[in-house]
Amino acid sequence: MMTTNPTPQTAVFGASGYAGAELARLLLRHPKLQGRAPIFFGREDAGESVALAALHPQLADNNGTGSLRVEPFRWAALRERNVNVVFLATPHEQSRAWVPSLLSHGVRVIDLSGAWRLQQAENRAVYKFEDADAALAASIQQRAVYGMPELHRSALPHAQIVANPGCYATTVILGLAPLLRAGWADLERGIVCDAKSGVSGAGKAPSAKTHFMYAADNLSAYSVFGHRHTGELLEQLNVQPQQIIFAPHLLPIPRGILATLYVQLRAPKQAAEIAECFRSFYADSPMVRLHGESLPQIQHVAHTNFCDIGFALARDGQRLIVVSCLDNLLKGAAGQAVQNMNLLFGWQEHEGLL
Repeated sequence: MMTTNPTPQTAVFGASGYAGAELARLLLRHPKLQGRAPIFFGREDAGESVALAALHPQLADNNGTGSLRVEPFRWAALRERNVNVVFLATPHEQSRAWVPSLLSHGVRVIDLSGAWRLQQAENRAVYKFEDADAALAASIQQRAVYGMPELHRSALPHAQIVANPGCYATTVILGLAPLLRAGWADLERGIVCDAKSGVSGAGKAPSAKTHFMYAADNLSAYSVFGHRHTGELLEQLNVQPQQIIFAPHLLPIPRGILATLYVQLRAPKQAAEIAECFRSFYADSPMVRLHGESLPQIQHVAHTNFCDIGFALARDGQRLIVVSCLDNLLKGAAGQAVQNMNLLFGWQEHEGLL
């Protein structure tokens, strides 16, 4: 007689933000989680619970309200409620501090922050973490799986801690990985990554540079040679700092990232060869859409969990431009987290994402 695994109990910390709202929406509609709604936790000192629909009216039921609430967190609740997997949509420092205790409670963690993405100390230094137990943090760091299914699909089903990639990093890495794995890119001539993101990529907390009067009708570069996602590019693409330039920009739109990637090839290639390189690399990746020599646009990926990739090859066959774009709140955050959850539990990778 066949038996089926019980529906896992999910929990979300940090549902109040933009990515947290998308995560709540995806989990509430996920076909494998029906009948067992996520638990939404807020701050330990939050006092009383608050209705999820009060934070995100788009998640209200047909009466305009809803029964789900964001409740103050209690460590005992993890065992009392039989939580299997926790999503952290929390600040980097909070995730870094909480994950050791979460793992000790026997739950699996999918962390949307940058707390556990970087294996090399020199790259992680940008976050200035101060670990209470450095040895324990180092042990957890070694076990953390970088949550990009297209690169680490085989490792994810066994992971206890999944470090969900950054939004810029996902866009750039997916656009470059096939070429670098094939050894086609001339790294001595360098790669330039010109990436532009909508304002929601900066998070929900307002700042002078995300204020409407600054961002509207404007385009600005920021954090050049110092962006936190640069280390992810170096580690996941296995390149040196002098071999890649990453320049992020703020777009006056709510959501979406478009990265234009300038690559010199080591030897001339035909467009058909470039297309086949990407096609074979992503043959088993349902969340990557390849456009060949048609260049993708943000409007076609907004509100989806797809990363769209296209390219243009110069007549000399060596100057190549790759355009990669995605929704920073979905494939760049919450959607990719759900994609990783699907792999943790042996479900189809695209479950609940199409």
